[in-house]
Amino acid sequence: MKSLPKVATGPDQEALHAMWSGTISFSLVAIPVQLVKAVEPGRVSFRMLHKKDYSPLARKMFCPQDETMVPPDEIVRGYEIGPEKYILITDEELESVTPERSRTIEISEFIDLKEVDPIFFEHPYYLVPMKGGEKAYRLLAEVIRQTGKAGLAKFVFSEREYLVAVKSTGEALTLITMHYNSDVATADEFSSGRGEADAHELGRMKKSVKKMMAQFSPEKYADRRREKIVELLGRKVKTSALVEAPAAGEVDSEGPTDLVATLQEIMQKMKQER
Repeated sequence: MKSLPKVATGPDQEALHAMWSGTISFSLVAIPVQLVKAVEPGRVSFRMLHKKDYSPLARKMFCPQDETMVPPDEIVRGYEIGPEKYILITDEELESVTPERSRTIEISEFIDLKEVDPIFFEHPYYLVPMKGGEKAYRLLAEVIRQTGKAGLAKFVFSEREYLVAVKSTGEALTLITMHYNSDVATADEFSSGRGEADAHELGRMKKSVKKMMAQFSPEKYADRRREKIVELLGRKVKTSALVEAPAAGEVDSEGPTDLVATLQEIMQKMKQER
């Protein structure tokens, strides 16, 4: 697990890539904060290339009816209400019902997180204090930690209104986006139904579970497929010739000058995180 964001200002904080900045607000308290990612998926991405000349392929809109590519100015948005039946929505209409982006995470109530089924949790982020808000930030993080509560708030980001929970993780505040109740399927829809459990079978299963109980240690687990892909790439870059796309089709990017060194660095980092 990576170290938590430091509750301080300075070069370390400035180096964080803030996705949003504003304030946490409740009662008469307002704390200036920045929102940063808490999770960065270690996904290995591949580009699709043209086998003929290794040019990177681009996605384009294709109309099967006309058998032709559709330019951007001929594309409209539609909501399907039945087979081949759509309601057209213009950009202006969609914008008219889109809430304005929030500059405040206004906590409306504090709840006990133990009462919230984890199925409601979506994505975690860290809230990092900005200059002038360090003291109030520490106080709020400590109060939330001691009480075991979390603040509930509505928060508009990227044209979407989220329900969020603000909780304490160590000395830091964490913001977790949540699913709305209407988005979550009830467990009753998938349960096998209630019935009398066989006492002997129930006891045997309880013993099996008890033998396997352990403290959660995330460092014990790793994405083995990703590790194997990185190892495979490391071997291939040493033994296989690299292919190059035509100059006209090159993507503007600054690739690593030493791919082998970069892959070795990634592999070493993964071993240290185990």
